[in-house]
Amino acid sequence: MLAAAFTQSPHTLLRVGDGFDLTAIDPDSTPGFEGNKVDGSRLLAAFDGQLSELQERLFAASRSGARDAVLLILQGMDTSGKGGIVRHVIGAVDPQGIRHHAFKQPAGEELMHDFLWRVARQLPGYGLIGCFDRSHYEDVLVHRVRGLSPLAEVEARYGMINGFESRLVGGGMRIVKVMLHISREEGRARLQERLDRPDKYWKYNPGDVDERRFWDEYMHAYQIALERTSTAYAPWFVVPANRKWYARLAVQRLLLDALQEINPQWPAAHFDVDLEKQRLAGS
Repeated sequence: MLAAAFTQSPHTLLRVGDGFDLTAIDPDSTPGFEGNKVDGSRLLAAFDGQLSELQERLFAASRSGARDAVLLILQGMDTSGKGGIVRHVIGAVDPQGIRHHAFKQPAGEELMHDFLWRVARQLPGYGLIGCFDRSHYEDVLVHRVRGLSPLAEVEARYGMINGFESRLVGGGMRIVKVMLHISREEGRARLQERLDRPDKYWKYNPGDVDERRFWDEYMHAYQIALERTSTAYAPWFVVPANRKWYARLAVQRLLLDALQEINPQWPAAHFDVDLEKQRLAGS
């Protein structure tokens, strides 16, 4: 028997709604979960199988015409744990059923189109779980903080994003938007670890230190983006992420909720099962 479980649903506790205040969220907290790291790790492993089965059912149902997909959007400051979510949560399912994309700074052909063009090209097809490591939200977050676009254009993008996501949901996609919320101090500690360990040098980017100078501005930009784009059809969830094990567990739960809401079913056989058994036995 598991030592601990969620006492309240992360889908309710972590959802961004009216009156949301990012500054009131403690990045060290573990909302809805009273266990410790060992309990959390056990629970994560215990539900790997359920997540994997639901993903396979989603994929199988699409082979018979079901028009469902799931898109997980991961946002957060550098070192917030997006890669860990991909490895420890998404990594538990069949890679054939996943479409993962990490968005970098736009370049080449991407610069010739509007900011949603490159995002639309990476969307998961029916039967797949898509995972975006950063996303179109960079075009309101970074652009607001760094002044890369006129403020009026940034303001217009919130409405464009809502319209884009509304169309996706209308087409059968469930969107799970997660902000991994770490503290400034925890971010510094994680960068320090990358500098202290030769096996982590490859993950270190000097530009991350430059961005830390704008921490407060980014938190303000997140507050605005969360307020403007957390909708009934595509809500935001803010996951406290100082404790990596809790963040992974919470995102797993949110994904499970989305898949259970779809409730994909195994397709019925398109052939006579008994006849095929007889033919196989005689082959």
